[in-house]
Amino acid sequence: MSKREIYEQKTEEYLTPIVEEYGFELVDVEYVKEGSNWYLRAYIDKPGGISVDDCEKVSRRLSDILDEKDYIEDSYIMEISSPGLGRPLKKEKDYKRNLNKEVEIRTYRMIDKRKEFTGILKAYDADTVTIELDDETLKTFEKGEIALIRQAFDF
Repeated sequence: MSKREIYEQKTEEYLTPIVEEYGFELVDVEYVKEGSNWYLRAYIDKPGGISVDDCEKVSRRLSDILDEKDYIEDSYIMEISSPGLGRPLKKEKDYKRNLNKEVEIRTYRMIDKRKEFTGILKAYDADTVTIELDDETLKTFEKGEIALIRQAFDF
């Protein structure tokens, strides 16, 4: 396991009980380098959306744990935020939540002379995602072909 994965996993372990105590959902944890800075980000949500106050409560509690456990070697910036509307589907629960909803898929390479598809998420498993296109045909993608999948929104 990489250092990044270890940090994300440990953070998720410490953060899950805090988030559940408040009745929130832990959507994702990521440890990423952007420019010269490392960021430890946690995305939380709840029905009706997460507020700045919600993020602050969770941030204070996690900050105390991070200071106490001190398991991250690098200096980093911690952020707790809402995942936003355009969040990608990454985990089983994301796919489950979006079953029978409209999703956007972007592929790494051209498939049927295009790289962007929109349709209703009809099925998924560990390796594939199937959507129903506008003409009611089913299109199955290998997850390895998908650069991005997220819920579609019309503005």
